[in-house]
Amino acid sequence: MRTRFGARVGRSGQPVVTWVIIAVNVAVYALQWLLPNDEVYQDFAYATALTAAEPWRMLTSAFLHSQGFVLHIVLNMYTLWIFGRVLEPVLGRVRYLAVYLISAFGGSVGFFVLTPVSMNGVIGASGAIFGLFGALFVVVRQRGGDVSQLLILIGINAVLGFVIQGIAWQAHLGGLITGGLTTAAIAYAPRGRFQLVVQIGGLALVAALLVVLAFARARMLGGSLPTSAV
Repeated sequence: MRTRFGARVGRSGQPVVTWVIIAVNVAVYALQWLLPNDEVYQDFAYATALTAAEPWRMLTSAFLHSQGFVLHIVLNMYTLWIFGRVLEPVLGRVRYLAVYLISAFGGSVGFFVLTPVSMNGVIGASGAIFGLFGALFVVVRQRGGDVSQLLILIGINAVLGFVIQGIAWQAHLGGLITGGLTTAAIAYAPRGRFQLVVQIGGLALVAALLVVLAFARARMLGGSLPTSAV
């Protein structure tokens, strides 16, 4: 038996993927402290100037957090746990992971598109977390539920991105939109034998649109982006 979104019913119900994502973030955070010369940050943080040379940073940066502000990882992982234990059983583990990772990428694309080129590093799971905000909004709406409290929560977090220095609201916006779109592709796929195919196609389409946006932005910037790391 499966849920409306295609997830299998009757599993343990434990948010295994959420636990794994949290464990990876914590492990990477430990490495940030243990490895010398800020090595993890230097190798995996995202900077818009490095988009063409090292595009994988747009995803790896979502697993790094500020060493100077411990609450950065604490708050992100707590929010991930709260939303993950709701969304993972509903969407299914693989679909949920896809939404999370594509949202993380979408957060970086949002930052790339909406900010000037620079070598300023951007790290944190916030883009992916905002993707879960968007995902829960779609799930609740699809079920006919009340989204007013969720909208207030999203609004508060959005405002914080403008009033607190160092928060990349552009990444939050990119993640939020991406999470909503990817989950809509899952939630509104017609039930039946082709549901999974439609869902995969929808997720691939959102990911492709993000790549096109990033590519278009890179083409527009032209020589402003180095083609090799420095």
